[in-house]
Amino acid sequence: MFHGGGWSAYMRSGDEKPKVTRGLLVRVLKYARPYWWHISGMLVMILLSTGVGLISPLIFRTMIDKVLPSKNLNQLVMLAIALLILPILNGGISVVQRRLNSTVGEGVIYDLRVALFGKLQRMSLRFFTNTKVGELMSRLNNDVVGAQNAISNTIVGIITNIIEAIAILAVMLSLQWKLTLVSVLILPLFILAAQRLGTVLRDIAREAMDHNAKMNAHMHETLNIGGALLVKLFGRANEETNRFRERAASVRDIGIRRAVIGSSFFVMLGLVGAVGTALVYGLGGWYVIQGTFTIGTIVAFGSYLGQLYGALQGLASAPVDFSTSMVSFERVFEVIDLSQDIPEKDPSTTLKADEVKGNLEFDNVTFNYSVDESKLLKDVKRYGKMEDVGAVLSLAGKGNGKKKDEEPALRQGFASQDSAPDSPVPAPQVQAGEAEATSQAREVALEGISFKAAAGQLVALVGPSGAGKTTVTYLIPRLYDPTSGVIRIDGHDLRDVTLDSLAAAIGMVTQETYLFHDTIRTNLTYARPDASPAEVEAAARAANIHQFIMDLPDGYDTIVGERGYRLSGGEKQRIALARVILKDPRILVLDEATSHLDSESEALIQDALKHVMAGRTSIVIAHRLSTILAADLILVMDRGKIVERGTHEQLLAVGGSYRQLYETQFRGERFDPLRR
Repeated sequence: MFHGGGWSAYMRSGDEKPKVTRGLLVRVLKYARPYWWHISGMLVMILLSTGVGLISPLIFRTMIDKVLPSKNLNQLVMLAIALLILPILNGGISVVQRRLNSTVGEGVIYDLRVALFGKLQRMSLRFFTNTKVGELMSRLNNDVVGAQNAISNTIVGIITNIIEAIAILAVMLSLQWKLTLVSVLILPLFILAAQRLGTVLRDIAREAMDHNAKMNAHMHETLNIGGALLVKLFGRANEETNRFRERAASVRDIGIRRAVIGSSFFVMLGLVGAVGTALVYGLGGWYVIQGTFTIGTIVAFGSYLGQLYGALQGLASAPVDFSTSMVSFERVFEVIDLSQDIPEKDPSTTLKADEVKGNLEFDNVTFNYSVDESKLLKDVKRYGKMEDVGAVLSLAGKGNGKKKDEEPALRQGFASQDSAPDSPVPAPQVQAGEAEATSQAREVALEGISFKAAAGQLVALVGPSGAGKTTVTYLIPRLYDPTSGVIRIDGHDLRDVTLDSLAAAIGMVTQETYLFHDTIRTNLTYARPDASPAEVEAAARAANIHQFIMDLPDGYDTIVGERGYRLSGGEKQRIALARVILKDPRILVLDEATSHLDSESEALIQDALKHVMAGRTSIVIAHRLSTILAADLILVMDRGKIVERGTHEQLLAVGGSYRQLYETQFRGERFDPLRR
């Protein structure tokens, strides 16, 4: 008698305050437009299914009122066969309708996901450093499925219920209009009971989701490779098991409570429906006694009554279902409508691979990591999602632990760490007597950066951690755009060049090497999918990683594990070097490319890099003396500015910041014969 959709709708009724606008509806219908034939077919199936559903009660009436009293065996057999055929026919209609429905639903999911993923691929690094991965996954999964529900389930359900309600009411009115009015009058009592109990169930369901989210977040934190390692190193296995036991117990207890109250909910709805049924059968029985109603008619009427209550309940909850589905569409469209802070001009210049020389110029470039809120996703409350759990281990409440008035300052960001340029680390307060120059914390990441790197030159960036070296390298492939100033490649402003051709001209090895959970071969050929096995091997040899790979049980088909966790830092870095060598770019950007290597491997890679860098423009963040000695130009950075520039000998002669840095960081290296 009762549809499950009504229950879920009442549970969600307090979660959102959605507004369904005409513009939103028009945009939603655009996604349904390619499937109009399928939707039309569904409507035809709905009409057929409704018609078939109306026949059975009439057969029962005929059987009770005419066939049985007359003892007509032939008609009885025919009606019995009809009762067998009708479910078969209705089942066939349901299968066809389901086929059409799933085609529409899955098609909409496909269209939305592809549009979303394609949009995200064009968003800047700034967007990803300010957006939780869990939120993006929710948009791609939960919200897309919710949007699909609006077209394939909610709208279809509303139409189905309207058609059923109208058809059933018409038949019931034709049977007995007074009895039909009694049936409808009981509906307000039913809606009131559903709303009251639905509110209680909604709150319990929300609490259950929160407990599940905390339990799942705890599992996620302690069962991933990093968390599991930390638990073992600190001997916290028993404590974590006890902590998990507490959270699992909360899930168990709320589950029991939810089951009991949920059962009470359906019992109450059943009692309300029983009141209507009792009134209808009581009044209908009186009509039978009076001789104005047949027994078969009241049996048919009772059957229609159950169908009517189900349809009317669905219509009562339809506005909430529909508006909730529209919220999912709004969240999907929010991503699609985000403006790109790294836009591609139309038309743009395409750099031809065989014509790129590699001349690079920074012209008075200034940059800061301030965030434009209009280009980020709005915060969404998602009950039962791990990203809503703030402190995972301390059993603290949800939220991120920040005060509300702290948020704007944190979202601005500070440029104090090259390794995590968007890290929201506030500048520390300088105490009396401290040397302010020792702190790299500041709001402006780069200020007035100007230099030229001619084709084939090696430019080394040196300076203390946080001086802005990595930020400079991030601007070259347009991971960010300068706040002011211009960066040029072969005389072209980077903002006038297509992103794809720019990416093809630049090869970069970042400080933190990332490898996909796949084979070594797949990770290498990500740079050039069409590379031959011989080319892959040549790149690996150049990076001094080929022999290591061949010593593995599966060679180049060895799975590297999550983020390459099965390999050492030096091995991952050499694979990253081989990957960029295979790409064969005109401009190389290396951020501490040899920082994780032992002396022998570093010497071999340095020798390989001499051949790789030959004829290419190379921008290298130097943490080794060997790189500095080979540089055509050394840029000394401090607090986002270039404070000195020149060759190694020139800068030593000046006796400034570079000499001090050389004395503290590089001087001891010259005694290592492998680094001469």
